Amino acid sequence: MHHLDPKTLEGCKKGNQLAQLQVYDSYCQAMFTIATRYLNNDEDAKDAMQEGFLKAFMHIERFQPEATFGAWLKRIIINQCLDVLKRNQLKFDDLEIAELNITDDEDWYFECIITKAEILEAIERLSEKHKIVVKLYLIEGYDHEEISDVLEIPIKTSRTHLRRGKLKLQNLLKQKYNEARY
Repeated sequence: MHHLDPKTLEGCKKGNQLAQLQVYDSYCQAMFTIATRYLNNDEDAKDAMQEGFLKAFMHIERFQPEATFGAWLKRIIINQCLDVLKRNQLKFDDLEIAELNITDDEDWYFECIITKAEILEAIERLSEKHKIVVKLYLIEGYDHEEISDVLEIPIKTSRTHLRRGKLKLQNLLKQKYNEARY
């Protein structure tokens, strides 16, 4: 993502609509793509993206230039999408955590036969809860603390969802790999 021109940023802080429009034009395609990762319906994704931009412009004072503007905006957009999912009654319950023995991040890798697109497609086939945690962790690079924060679930639950999601993903990709070989 490119850096935001300081003059444009100043303009946004002053509520200059032209500056806001420039920012919107520069980032909307990337942010829409991110929103569609979480909301399967393009209309919902578009609404969440636009809401996210509005929030960003309202709170632009809080933007600290040590992060890129794109990274800051992306976080707002993702949170907006998660709010939509929560409103749609996506409840993260504590799975039967007790009997699960969680080891974090066993190395998992795939033969290079499998493309990134295939991995993303397999992620889409996971259950809603696993899918979101796997996306936040693998694609956005959130850690469990951040995930527990945005989803309002215990860190343990986040780890469980990730672990189960990754296992399911590995199985889906193994199937894919075996199909590709024959």
